[in-house]
Amino acid sequence: MTFLEVNLDGLVAIIFLVMFGPPIVLALIGVIVKFKSAKAAKVLFILAGLYLLIGLGICGSMMI
Repeated sequence: MTFLEVNLDGLVAIIFLVMFGPPIVLALIGVIVKFKSAKAAKVLFILAGLYLLIGLGICGSMMI
């Protein structure tokens, strides 16, 4: 017996994790590094914002 219906709930969760996971981690690392090196923290914040912008664009377009 083959099942023709597929449950894609896990796929949606993975897509959200890819969209928001790395920017949150980069931002947290930026906050931790901010006390030692402000320049490195600024780079991490920019990378987090850029990853979020690209992730929302690519993954968001897949969600629609």
